Amino acid sequence: MAGQQKKYKPKLLGRKVSLPENPEKAIIDRIANSNSDSSYAVRFTCPEFTALCPITGQPDFAHFLLDYVPGEWLIESKSLKLYFSSFRNVGVFHEDCTVMIAKRLCDEVTPRWLRLSGFWYPRGGMPIDVWYQTDVPPAGLYIPDPQVSPYRGRG
Repeated sequence: MAGQQKKYKPKLLGRKVSLPENPEKAIIDRIANSNSDSSYAVRFTCPEFTALCPITGQPDFAHFLLDYVPGEWLIESKSLKLYFSSFRNVGVFHEDCTVMIAKRLCDEVTPRWLRLSGFWYPRGGMPIDVWYQTDVPPAGLYIPDPQVSPYRGRG
């Protein structure tokens, strides 16, 4: 695997790129994990995620927290930001969207563990929160609580 890591060059990092038209066209870059012999957690926060309701076409908003324990690869943050942004004009249900993102990240970077928490703002007066987790976190590793209020509109 180490030989493959050296050959992989990120496609987006350090380059001017356009927003992908949709999630399928988005590239998720990865970076070789120089600390793959250590177990540690990484958190990305996306507090302004947007997609569209597949029925009404109205915008839906979410706060995503991505926690993962890297294996041989790290998720490159610029490509993750572009991937998240590629959903802005896509009609997708909250549950499908959250699970789709988590599975794609697992396929691309094969983390030791991953949890994606999707805190969706109310649609029809009801917030929808969706969690995807690959397994139990590695033993002895600190994984912080998402610390996001189930419904942020209260304060």
